[in-house]
Amino acid sequence: MSEGRSRLVGLAPVIAPNTKLVVLGSFPGAASLKAQQYYGHPRNHFWPIVGALLGLDLVAMPYDARMAMIRERGLGLWDVYAACLREGSLDSAIEAAEHNDLGQLRQLAPGLVAIAHNGGESARSMRITQALGLPVYRLPSTSPANASWSFERKLAAWCEVFEACGLTAASKER
Repeated sequence: MSEGRSRLVGLAPVIAPNTKLVVLGSFPGAASLKAQQYYGHPRNHFWPIVGALLGLDLVAMPYDARMAMIRERGLGLWDVYAACLREGSLDSAIEAAEHNDLGQLRQLAPGLVAIAHNGGESARSMRITQALGLPVYRLPSTSPANASWSFERKLAAWCEVFEACGLTAASKER
């Protein structure tokens, strides 16, 4: 093992049979691991973006209620890595990563219509997800480390994918 880095284990998938879109992150940051919650860093744009797209104030909800709402709406969450060595939260610090079994996504979610990678490190696994025969998208990272993209620019990119999968509040009204 690399000195100063401990073996970290990620979070369980949040996927249901009705899941239409799975968003794959790379690996939870330190704040998320400590809280045992996806996108647990308060400055991560994930929950504000998804809440805006679904027409829900997810940020104001307790975590369990957020999970119930996204499952109900057909959104799933997981990470490409099950475990790794890392000090801190940056993707660039990930070493000795062990992949989750992404090949089982279609079994876990028979209604799956697409997969989206949240950021560049997750997108390195696109060859695995593309082999599932579904549309696969690369989205800009919602991480606070991705400061070169404004919230509005991230929201617009994410909106395209959510609309294509019929997950936005606007697409539900049509």
